[in-house]
Amino acid sequence: MGYEKLSRRDIARLVASDIEDGAYVNLGIGIPTLVAAFLPPGRDVILHTENGIVGMGPGDPGAPLDLDLINASKEAVTLLPGASITDHVVSFAMMRGGHLDLTVLGAFQVSEKGDLANWDTGAADTIPAVGGAMDLVAGARQVYITMEHLTKDGQPKIVRECSYPLTGAGVVDRIYTDLAILDITPAGMQVRAMVAGLAFEELQELTGCPLALAAEWRPIALP
Repeated sequence: MGYEKLSRRDIARLVASDIEDGAYVNLGIGIPTLVAAFLPPGRDVILHTENGIVGMGPGDPGAPLDLDLINASKEAVTLLPGASITDHVVSFAMMRGGHLDLTVLGAFQVSEKGDLANWDTGAADTIPAVGGAMDLVAGARQVYITMEHLTKDGQPKIVRECSYPLTGAGVVDRIYTDLAILDITPAGMQVRAMVAGLAFEELQELTGCPLALAAEWRPIALP
């Protein structure tokens, strides 16, 4: 293998570099939570949390733990100047009402049409928990997914059709994996970037649906 997979922090860093100035963004549990730590200095990104914070800041390891200030992952956070706190009703109204520019979520599977499955695998030892994911993918203007390219047993997580229950149909715009960045377009799934040393043919073998190489694709260079 002549390439090195991206770490979870690398994936989060790539997502952070692509978020536009002035965007209102919700970060889901897992890799998405890490995105907050890599937002470029000076870029005005307003972070929304499902549990009711608008204007979330990073956690402060030196501050006393305040369990009233946590994100949806139950991690301690801070409030930036101008931040506000709402109840769940208002928070979900923001999510459902189209007020978020972007939501970043994890996934079990994504189909070539942009269908998302991220709340239940049907395994006997799992507890299905959709949370607000269905509301987020229905209401956000764009949906980015962060995940490993393969499952722990080596099966593709990008597939022709999802075999797990859907969170939303045709909702995903872009996928960031530990191997590539892929855009879902009307013409199919296009590879926007790949890790250095990975051949397109190798990536195709690791993916469960047809891929096309974007005209302006690039090797991934971490910011």
